[in-house]
Amino acid sequence: MKLRLLTSVVVLSVGIQVTAQSTAKNYKSAYHSNPISSCVFCADPTALEFEGRVYVYGSNDHQQFIKNGKKGSNDYGAIKSLVVFSSDDMVNWTFHGTIDVAKLCSSWGWRFAASWAPSVTWRVNKQGKNEFFLYFANSGGSVGMLRADTPIGPWRSPLSKPLIDGDTPGVSPCNWIFDPGVVIDDNGVGWIAFGGGDPNSQGTKLMPGNSRIAKLKESMTALDGKAVNLPAPYLFEASELNMMNGRFVYTYNTSWSDRNDWSKYAKRGNNKAPSSCSMCYMVTDNPLDPDAWEYRGEYVPNEGNFGFGWGNNHTHLQKFGNDYYLFFHSSMLEQDMNTGASGFRSIGVEKANVNESTQTIQQITMTKKGPSAVHNLNPYDLQQAETMATSGGVNYEDFTNITRVTSVSTLGNDASSNMQVNMRTGSWTMVRNVDFGSEGAKLFTLKASGKGKLEIRFQAVSYETVATFEFSSTSIAEHTFEVDPSVFQGVKNIFFVFTEASNVKFDAWKFDHNTTGIQEVTTTDSSSPVFDISGVRRSTPPTHGIYIKNKKKYLSR
Repeated sequence: MKLRLLTSVVVLSVGIQVTAQSTAKNYKSAYHSNPISSCVFCADPTALEFEGRVYVYGSNDHQQFIKNGKKGSNDYGAIKSLVVFSSDDMVNWTFHGTIDVAKLCSSWGWRFAASWAPSVTWRVNKQGKNEFFLYFANSGGSVGMLRADTPIGPWRSPLSKPLIDGDTPGVSPCNWIFDPGVVIDDNGVGWIAFGGGDPNSQGTKLMPGNSRIAKLKESMTALDGKAVNLPAPYLFEASELNMMNGRFVYTYNTSWSDRNDWSKYAKRGNNKAPSSCSMCYMVTDNPLDPDAWEYRGEYVPNEGNFGFGWGNNHTHLQKFGNDYYLFFHSSMLEQDMNTGASGFRSIGVEKANVNESTQTIQQITMTKKGPSAVHNLNPYDLQQAETMATSGGVNYEDFTNITRVTSVSTLGNDASSNMQVNMRTGSWTMVRNVDFGSEGAKLFTLKASGKGKLEIRFQAVSYETVATFEFSSTSIAEHTFEVDPSVFQGVKNIFFVFTEASNVKFDAWKFDHNTTGIQEVTTTDSSSPVFDISGVRRSTPPTHGIYIKNKKKYLSR
C-alpha cells in the first residue's frame, strides 16, 4: 500500500541545546564509529567487498546474551548463528540479520554444535556467476561451510558433515580444529588455514604445533591434498588469510604463555617477542612449505597495554576501495551498557596502513573514534531504517524481515536485504554525514506502519526539533511530507526520534528535491498560528493529520 500525505513542518532554531522530550539511552556516541552496532553483540569478524559495499560477518554473541537472560557470562555454547552487516561509507552500517547455521546444517545431526568465527570469500565462476563461500568453526572440533549466490544469501550447506575434522589427513595432532581463514589466490585457487589451542602433544610454548593450512579443490567444498603444519610462533587462535601482491599473508592471535624461549626462534629477525594475546602475521610464496613462511611480527599489540581493557583476540584485514581496514572485536559496548554481563563482544573497525608491495602492516591501535566516512550519505536514495550509525532504545530483537518466508534463528529471519525496525515511544536511530547539497530537500518520505510522531533533529538527539511528522497506517506505507529546503541543506547528522509510537514498524526513508504536483507550503517559527486544512484557525495543532503553520495553504494536484 502507498499512502501519500502532505504536511508542513515547524522550523526551529538549530544548534541550541535544549531540554527535549525524554528519549531512550544509547551506548555509542554519535561521533564515534566503534563499535559498528550500538545494539548487537557480535564477534570474530571477517569481511568481503562486493559491488561497492563491505560485508562483515561475525559470531552472534547476542544469541547467547538472550539465552542467558541478558546477564551472566558468555560461554559461547548457544551461538548457533552468524550476523551480517554491510556499509559503503564505513560509518553507517546496515544490519542484515542473521544466518541460522543450526537450521542450515540440521542434516549434520549430532555433528553440528555451534557456529563461531566465520571466514568468507567469493569469486566469479567459470559460468560467469557469483559464488560466495563462508567457513565457520563448529565449536572447537571441526570446520563447516556454507555457500550462496549473494553476500546475504540465501545460504545453504553443500555438505552433510563438516569440511574438516580430526580425521582429515594432515590435521592430527591439532588441539582445536576451528577458526578458519580462507582466501582465493591470484590463480583462482582456494586456501584455508585453521587450528589453535595450547601446545599439542608434539608442540612447545614457542611452537604449539596447532596451525594448519590446506589447498581447496575447485569446488571449494573439499581439500585438495592433506593439510600441512604452518609454523606460527606462540599461535593460539584466529587464523585469517589475505593475498598481497601475489603473496600469502597469514594473521593470527598469540597465546598467554611466557616468552622465555623467544631467543630460540631462528626466524625472529629483529622482531621482539610478541605480547600475549596480540595479533601477528607471517608471509610466504609457498603456503605448503613450512620452511617458506617468514615471521613479520606484531601488528596489533595486546590492547590491555593501552589501558583500555577491551579484550581482542580476533581480527580481519580487508581492502575496501584503495584502503585497508582492520576489523576487530572488543568489550567496549558491554562496558558502556554495564548490565553486569561479561564476555559479550562487539565488532569495530580501524583504518590500517598496509604496504601491499612489501606486505607490511604498520601497528594499529583500536579506538572508539574509528575511521572517518569514505563519502557522505545520499538522502535522495532510498535508505533502509536498519542502516544507522547509532541508536537509542533499539534492541537486537527489534529487527525483523518485511516478508518472513521461513521461521529461523533467534530473530525469526534469515539475512535480508530489507528489514524493518520496531520503534517505541522515545526510541531513535541516527545516520551520519547526510549530504543534502546546496539546493536542499523539499520532500521527505517515511516508509512505516503504525501510528506515531516522528521528529527530526540535527547533530545531537537533545537538540531542538527541526521537523515533525505524524503518520498512521495499518501496513507499511509511504507517508510523504513537505520540508523546508533552507533547513534541509548541507551536511548533517540526522536523528529520527519517535516521540510517539504505537505498533510502529520503521522500514525506510528518503528525501527529494522536487514537490511535483504539490504546491509548496511555507513555514515559520513555532509561535505562528495554526490552521487546519480547511483553513480554520486552531488553538493547538490537531493530534493527527495535516496542519499548517503561519498561514493557510491549499493542496493543488
